[in-house]
Amino acid sequence: MSAPSGLQGSWLRYFPPSSWLATYRRSWLPSDAVAGVTLAAYAIPVSLAYAALAGLPPQVGIYGYMLGGFGYALLGSSRQLAVGPTSAISLMIVGTVGPLAAGDPVRYGQIASLAAFAVAVLCLIAWLCKLSVLVRLVSDSILVGFKAGAGLTIIMSQLPSLFGVAGGGHDFFERGIELAGQLGDVNPLVLAVGLVAFLLLLTGERLLPGRPVGIAVVALAIAVATALGLPALGVPVTGRIPQGLPVPGLPTFGLLEFDDLFPLAAGCVLLAYIEGVSAARSFAAKHGDSLDVRQEFLGLGAANLATALGHGYPVAGGLSQSAVNDSAGARTPLALVICSGTLALCLLFFTGLLTNLPKAVLAAIVFAAVYRLVDIRTLARMWRVSRIDFYAAVIALVSVLLLGILQGVLLASIASIFLLLARASQPNVAFLGRLPGSGRYSDSARHEDVEPLVGIIAFRPEASLLYINAEMILEVVLNALQRSSDVRLVACDLSASPYIDLAGAHMLRNLHDELASRHVAFCIAGAHAQLRDLLRAEGLAERTDSGQWLRSLDNVLGDNQAR
Repeated sequence: MSAPSGLQGSWLRYFPPSSWLATYRRSWLPSDAVAGVTLAAYAIPVSLAYAALAGLPPQVGIYGYMLGGFGYALLGSSRQLAVGPTSAISLMIVGTVGPLAAGDPVRYGQIASLAAFAVAVLCLIAWLCKLSVLVRLVSDSILVGFKAGAGLTIIMSQLPSLFGVAGGGHDFFERGIELAGQLGDVNPLVLAVGLVAFLLLLTGERLLPGRPVGIAVVALAIAVATALGLPALGVPVTGRIPQGLPVPGLPTFGLLEFDDLFPLAAGCVLLAYIEGVSAARSFAAKHGDSLDVRQEFLGLGAANLATALGHGYPVAGGLSQSAVNDSAGARTPLALVICSGTLALCLLFFTGLLTNLPKAVLAAIVFAAVYRLVDIRTLARMWRVSRIDFYAAVIALVSVLLLGILQGVLLASIASIFLLLARASQPNVAFLGRLPGSGRYSDSARHEDVEPLVGIIAFRPEASLLYINAEMILEVVLNALQRSSDVRLVACDLSASPYIDLAGAHMLRNLHDELASRHVAFCIAGAHAQLRDLLRAEGLAERTDSGQWLRSLDNVLGDNQAR
């Protein structure tokens, strides 16, 4: 009997409700209930706005929050993360699915649902292959630039709705040119409605942080539009939203070739996972909870599978909706289940109330949600502190503006890898001096009070020795040797090098041979286990004293000076 029990326990760890339901307290239920209803109140206007941004019917956005949140509650590991449509993924959908649908609205919705299903499949594959480590290759600087580019693109896409003009164009700059040519046709009434809604949202967020201000603004806008007859005055509104729940069903397969579907789904997975895990980590740290980053692939996959079966489009966890969920008092993912139930009731009985909601208000909601993505303060700090990070952020920003969200996120990921390689190829090589009165050594370029080593060059590569930096390190050391006179010993301290490859070991052998031709001794200190194995394989044990490899630099220099 013990084997089945152990097997069951091993599988239950992939089903988080088995953990948090077992420890659930009745006193938490009121908090989760309030958080769920509050999150639903926040989700309704936001989901309507994001569905419009994605080019889909408004109810599809509500499907995403209702089904995505329920799916995540089953397999996600975060207690506070809220899942639903996001601005970046919505813009990715409209920019990618539009050309593929060829103007057919039915095909458009089918492709969007198929993309959500493909996201679920890729999440399962990523979980099986333990690919969470690959997402760490996307640096924070890349994300800052990507978010800024996405924010600017989203704002530009919503300006026509705010101004009451047709708009047009495929990328940021084309949209800007089209908008500039239509400024003479701006509808002052539409613009006034949108600006008032935007100001109310900003004021409400500042005075009532964490509260569903959006639903109050939506209710007020509907009441004013109905009372004043704004639709008859030319103010565009959402119109009738179909009542009822989505009919479950598999998405329509065979609509796209693999070459068309995979980049869209992969971009959504990358973007959704990074955004979701970043938000989940912040709340886990706040509450002292643990977060299983690999399990998040299952949570994201379950959310997108549920959404796809309900004919929605890809969803993700987001910081803003999670902040609403957390500040409203959510203790467990049960709050997401309650939110889903609340949204289901709204779809069944209250969609008629949204008929006269001005589209300019939805544009204002998107504005209020994304303008903070353009983080000028962080970009300015990067310029002052680290130019290479600033340039990486600018590459991501410009790529999103020029190429769109999907191509932008993929190019940003590639740029992040190249940034990592660029940093690894230019490591700091510290030339060491002795700290007065001690057996410790430090970088002479950073500490003016160190004592110089007479007749000795001691250097410490402050990185792994790899094929991408080996030649650079060799060149730097030989240049230092060229500038020095009466050098009898060169010492390499490998204590700051956690890893070495064949090219790195070959570089050290070449350095030894070059020094031997100049009648200069060479020794190695502070080598870790993996380094020692590879140095022996490369023949350096016959060229240097391998007994010194594990010892400290001070001991090795003392031995050589005693000789």
